[in-house]
Amino acid sequence: MERTYKIELEIPEKVTVIVEKSLVKIKGPKGEVQRDFNYPRIEIEKTDKSIILKTKKIIKAVQNDKMIINSYESHINNMFKGALDGYFAKVKVCSGHFPIQAKLEGNVLQVKNFLGEKIPRKAVIPAGVKAEVKGDIVELTGVDKEKVGQAAANIEQSTRITNRDRRIFQDGCYIILKPGEVQK
Repeated sequence: MERTYKIELEIPEKVTVIVEKSLVKIKGPKGEVQRDFNYPRIEIEKTDKSIILKTKKIIKAVQNDKMIINSYESHINNMFKGALDGYFAKVKVCSGHFPIQAKLEGNVLQVKNFLGEKIPRKAVIPAGVKAEVKGDIVELTGVDKEKVGQAAANIEQSTRITNRDRRIFQDGCYIILKPGEVQK
């Protein structure tokens, strides 16, 4: 087996990268994304036009290290895409009998009149994600893929129905476009 394992990632144009030990900051036209890659067996270095992910020289590379480096590569590529283009998700508010109203107040989305309930259900939108309610569609935009996806999941989970037949009770909020998917 190889002594060390390394991957080089090209830095796209219009993007600036700052690497401080295990913290990677990426700035682009859409905004800034940062993430802490804290794993003791892996080093992150920045050269003029690339980021290098590699195992430490003293340690023999094992399969687990290779898997983690490949995961870090995917995370950094997602950060590049977010800083350049941003991420977008859509959640549809569906109601059968009781008309559901979605209302945004600060960083909390309130779903009112869900199944005729008097108390509104709430979903927290993480910091760094912008939400807009357009009719029965909630649009989420941001530079961090994980935060946009988490915001969509929070909205969907807030209207989860338990102890009822889901084939009959189909009211709720459903993700119709995940972050990273192409719009049709």
